[in-house]
Amino acid sequence: MRTLPDIDRLLDGYRAYLTVQRGLSDNTAESYSFDVRHLLDYIATENLTLQQVTYEVLQGFLASLHDVGIGRQSQSRIVSGIKSLFRYMHTEGFVDENPALRLRKPRKVEHLPEVLSVNEIDAMIEAIPEGRTALRNHTIMETLYGCGLRVSELVNLELSNLYLDEHYLIVTGKGSKQRLVPMSDICVDLIREYIAGERSGIVAKRGEDNILFLSTRGTRLTRQMIFILIRDLAAAAGVTRTISPHTLRHSFATHLLEGGANLRAIQQMLGHESIATTEIYLHIDRSHLRAEILAHHPRNAR
Repeated sequence: MRTLPDIDRLLDGYRAYLTVQRGLSDNTAESYSFDVRHLLDYIATENLTLQQVTYEVLQGFLASLHDVGIGRQSQSRIVSGIKSLFRYMHTEGFVDENPALRLRKPRKVEHLPEVLSVNEIDAMIEAIPEGRTALRNHTIMETLYGCGLRVSELVNLELSNLYLDEHYLIVTGKGSKQRLVPMSDICVDLIREYIAGERSGIVAKRGEDNILFLSTRGTRLTRQMIFILIRDLAAAAGVTRTISPHTLRHSFATHLLEGGANLRAIQQMLGHESIATTEIYLHIDRSHLRAEILAHHPRNAR
């Protein structure tokens, strides 16, 4: 088995293999090379090298993609890149056996998870009608998409769990597990404006004082109200597919991954790892997670 070159040289050789020997376009070769870097990030967190990767490791990597809600189409493209990488490495003698031989693309299903483009999300925001709830609805859209929240987490979001100066919020997800989620500057600015403006003019009902998003009657919004809002905005923006609030969460994860964000960081932001105490989590991971949002989310990439 030949000694593995450094990653940059390996990927240069891999891209040349794709374009010269397999006849793929430069864009396709670049896309495969980009996708492979997600695997490299994953095995680095497992303290492995490419020569130590087994079929079981690759299965774990694909399971982590599914965990964060990456669609089957994106998964299929990533599998193609991984299979061609190890075919190249085996041909060049960098591995004795090809661990990706048995790797299979996810099966096609009739109803694939939808992913909105950034332009479609912008169009939905621009379709928000003017009125006393316009700012609230804009803030809801940016919070769902910019933070990847579940609809239940959004409607129960509390003022006391907003750390606007630190650009973080705390949500309670499934199993009553808490997590910290970074916020973009756009999201923070909108929440500040909403709290100082529209929300300040609403008299909250008893027990609802700490809830961020309120109806005009002073009660927290229901899941159904958010579903209707998203449905109506999609229709007004000309989005003909059937979408839901979860589509924005799915788009959040997909856009981060496609922008190059670390898979582990996406898992944390989506709530697949709980925190023991807010203080400890803030101390350890705040800069890392925020860096992922700032570097890879489309709202900040602009």
